Amino acid sequence: RSLWARGVDLEKFAPGPAADFSTLKKPVAILTGRVAVEKNIEAFLSMPWPGSKVVVGDGPARAGLQAKYPDAHFTGKLSDADMVAHLRAADVFVFPSRTETFGNVVLEALACGLPVAAYPVPGPVDIIGQNQALGALDDNLATAAQKALNANRDQCRAHATTFTWPQVTKAFASYLIPIRSAC
Repeated sequence: RSLWARGVDLEKFAPGPAADFSTLKKPVAILTGRVAVEKNIEAFLSMPWPGSKVVVGDGPARAGLQAKYPDAHFTGKLSDADMVAHLRAADVFVFPSRTETFGNVVLEALACGLPVAAYPVPGPVDIIGQNQALGALDDNLATAAQKALNANRDQCRAHATTFTWPQVTKAFASYLIPIRSAC
């Protein structure tokens, strides 16, 4: 059995100019993606956190979550460049989903040099494993986020560079088994 990973655009998702978070209380925890119930965003919004929480994205659950958690910062949908600048400015990326099959946003955060906090479920386990230099996995999301603050941003970026599309394609091709001709 082999896991077929996904790739990340290392030119788009890279360290560089960051958004201005100077008015936000530190540390800043961020998540990006579709704001929907199945993404378990409420686990992120309800976790105890000493700093600010930022949600980048839009979706059917946004209005309700924004009303319920007025202290969180909801940006709505941003351009790719602005979304990447937000990732660069944050201190930790929180991935609260328990049901994603992979979680490409985890790779995108790592490629920007941003450590990741998540539950120890498929997707984050496959990308981060027990490598504490990349972030932290814990059944308590707040604990994972706090631990992830100690991760190494350079190592986050370096790990993401192992998930390029050419590498992923080469790995996929190696999993294929030739079919013998019936003739």
